[in-house]
Amino acid sequence: MRITFKRSVGQLICFKCSLFLLLLLILSSCTSNKEESPVIPPVTSPLTRDYIGYGVITASFTHINEDPSEASSSLGYLRRGSLVRIVRRQVLNAQDGFTSWVLTDGEQQGWLKEDVIDIYTSQRQAMTASESMLK
Repeated sequence: MRITFKRSVGQLICFKCSLFLLLLLILSSCTSNKEESPVIPPVTSPLTRDYIGYGVITASFTHINEDPSEASSSLGYLRRGSLVRIVRRQVLNAQDGFTSWVLTDGEQQGWLKEDVIDIYTSQRQAMTASESMLK
């Protein structure tokens, strides 16, 4: 009989200690005197909208359009492995679903469907991919 009484007291003390620690943890996390530091994103090109990245054409060839639309007039074409600088992305709702377009800058400026290019964050990565496609 004494053994069960000691066990019950021990369990009760353990439960009270656990409850006390849980209450202490909750109260310590609710203090309002914590210093909050503002989240300031680093100034990177995608955030400043200078450019999104560089793209490498993956299709055999693709047309560069004047507007982000299938019905838009063609400004020229690019072949597989061509490197382009991407400055903007636009997603349009078409009859068959959403279509993503990218605006290129530089020598060949215009709109391309995003599914015909691979996008890289740096020019060096894109150049390496372009060179490997042209081999």
